[in-house]
Amino acid sequence: MQSYASHPEASRGRLVAEPESANRSVFQRDRDRIIHSTAFRRLKHKTQVFVYHEGDHYRTRLTHSLEVAQIARSIARSLGLNEDLAEAVALAHDLGHTPFGHAGEEALDHCMHEFGGFDHNEQTFRIVTMLERRYAEFDGLNLTWETLEGVVKHNGPLLGPHASAKAQARPVPATIAAYCKRSDLELSGFAGLEAQVAALSDDIAYNNHDIDDGLRAGLFELGDLANVPLAGPVIEEVMGRYPGLETPRLIHEAVRRMINLMVRDVIAETTRRLAAAPAKDVADIRARTAPVAAFSETMRANDRALKEFLFARMYRHHRVNQMTLKAKRVVSELFDLHLERPQLLPPEWHALTAGAGSAETARVVGDYIAGMTDKFALETHRRLFDLYERA
Repeated sequence: MQSYASHPEASRGRLVAEPESANRSVFQRDRDRIIHSTAFRRLKHKTQVFVYHEGDHYRTRLTHSLEVAQIARSIARSLGLNEDLAEAVALAHDLGHTPFGHAGEEALDHCMHEFGGFDHNEQTFRIVTMLERRYAEFDGLNLTWETLEGVVKHNGPLLGPHASAKAQARPVPATIAAYCKRSDLELSGFAGLEAQVAALSDDIAYNNHDIDDGLRAGLFELGDLANVPLAGPVIEEVMGRYPGLETPRLIHEAVRRMINLMVRDVIAETTRRLAAAPAKDVADIRARTAPVAAFSETMRANDRALKEFLFARMYRHHRVNQMTLKAKRVVSELFDLHLERPQLLPPEWHALTAGAGSAETARVVGDYIAGMTDKFALETHRRLFDLYERA
């Protein structure tokens, strides 16, 4: 393992001290706790793009998270990083997503606007530090400092001159700010390389696998990708090498090659940056003015082009838009009803509220709805709003 990797024996530890495992490193235990969490299991029925009843073979948040973790682990190994930490951050990064993907998040953020808004990254942090209630001695998962840092900062600093424009435009989420008073996650610096790799792996996974799902769903055709950088040339190469190859195999062959090209690019560009400015240790990585793990300029342009294509041809497709509108209505109506009548919440949730319409109740209702799967949200909405449905 390289000197700039995160070494488990040098971990800054957990908020609540625990005896260490005799046969697992601290980062292995973090990964295992995430996998065994309730929130992780719920990802099975949370939308990536397509709602669960639209087909069995489309990605869900669970399969997406597993694919991100596989890519992150491969890159981490090639760069001599801590594979367990990279995998833990990758597996945790989507725990806070609402039902119905980004449509659900937009709706819940709108509903909670006057109560501080909703952000899935903060919700992930709430889950791993507060909402998982499985252990006798603490709430949350009591993850190591390094894993929590990666969860919070995998997309970059939240404060300071190196934070993104999006991060600078809004205050640090309240849950994260409160936690940092107890254990400073150094929000003005970059995360370690393992978290940076996990963020890039997320981009690689969802771009390529959304192309796969979009083609499978018939939202666009292979020919529509002809002029899209990276995708077009790879598809042309596969078609030339395997004439007459049936479409499902052709799609898979093209997608796996695109993933491979993007992975190799991250490894090459990160290696180049480390060679140009060698890092002594992980503290040196955190102190940099820019991320060290990155795409090359050419691949960044390819990545943007893929995103633009998917935005126009998939995320704004009329079939997806129709489900988006339904999903937003379901989330909004569930929120408004439970905020006005918190007694409709399950008893263990109702006990946490502080009266109809209050900020405390809004936060509880937000946590409750964010934890729903697509299926549970639809069933709950039908039970509460369908006059012919039994309570």
